[in-house]
Amino acid sequence: MKILIADSMHPSLFTMLESEGWEYAYHPEYKREDIINALPEFEGLFIRSKTFVDREVMENAKKLRFIARAGAGLDLIDLDVAKEIGIEVFHAGEGNRDAVAEHMLGMLLGLLANIVKADKEVRNGIWDREGNRGVELMKKTVGLIGYGNNGGATAKRLSGFGCKVLAYDKYRENYGDQYAEEASLEKLMQEADIISLHVPLTEATKYLVDKKFIEDFSKPFYLLNLSRGKVADLAAVVEGLKSGKIIGACLDVLENEKLKTLTEDQQAVFDYLTNSNRVVLTPHIGGWTHESYVRINEVLLRQIKDWLVVN
Repeated sequence: MKILIADSMHPSLFTMLESEGWEYAYHPEYKREDIINALPEFEGLFIRSKTFVDREVMENAKKLRFIARAGAGLDLIDLDVAKEIGIEVFHAGEGNRDAVAEHMLGMLLGLLANIVKADKEVRNGIWDREGNRGVELMKKTVGLIGYGNNGGATAKRLSGFGCKVLAYDKYRENYGDQYAEEASLEKLMQEADIISLHVPLTEATKYLVDKKFIEDFSKPFYLLNLSRGKVADLAAVVEGLKSGKIIGACLDVLENEKLKTLTEDQQAVFDYLTNSNRVVLTPHIGGWTHESYVRINEVLLRQIKDWLVVN
C-alpha cells in the first residue's frame, strides 16, 4: 500500500508504517495543487490541517481508499463526498483527549486564580494580593457541551475538584456516567457556573455561542472554548464580557487564527480580548503535547489496521 503524507508528522509515524510494510512518501511541503497532482498514485492520504480535502482533491484519486486526519476535527474533509466516492475517513479523536482535558483545566485554573494576570503584574514590580484574590473551582457546576472523547476526559479530571458536571450532547443517548450527569441544554443554562465547549464544527454548531445563547443563561458564567473557533461568535463573547454576563473566558481557538488577515471588526474584537484581564488565550495548542503527537499516530494506525482486516 502506498500512502502520501502531505503534512508535518511526528517521526514515530514512519516507523509504524514501515513495521506494517506500507510504502509512504513524505511531502510536508506539498501545497494543494501538489496534493491533487500526486494523489492518483496513492491508496492512503495522511493530513493534519493544511488543506481542505474536497471533491476536487478526491474525485480524480481513483486509487485512494482512505484519508487519515492526524487530529480530532473533521471539518477540513468533505465527508459527504468521501462517502459518495467510497473513501474511508479516520481521525484520532482519542489521541489528544487527555491533552485537551489537561489544557482546559490549566486555562480554567489560571483564570479563576488570576495566575496569568498576577504573573504579568509581579514581573512589572506590582505586588497586589487583594486585587488577585482567586475563585475556587471546588463545588462549581460545570456544563460540558459535547460529551465525546474530549468531553469525557475533561469530566473525569473535574471529578477530582468536587465539581458537579452536567453534560449535553445532541447526538448521544444514555451517555451519563460516574463523572457527568446527562442534561439538557436548558438545564446547563439554568445551573452552570462554567461552560466548556467540546464539539466539532458543523452547520449545527457554527456560531452556537451567539448573543441569544449568552443571554439565555440564568446567571453569569465562565466560558471555555477548546473546540473550533467558529463555534463561538467572538463579537458576542466580547459583548457578554462587557455586560458582565460572561465573567471570564478561556479561548484556545479563534474565528480567524491567521492574525495578520483580521478584518477591521475582527481586529477590534481581538484587541479587546488581548487587553482583558478576564481572558486567557492560547494559540490552538489544547491537544498539542509531545505525548499526543505520538499517540495520534498510534490511534490512526490501529484504526486503519482494524479496518483492513474486514476490507
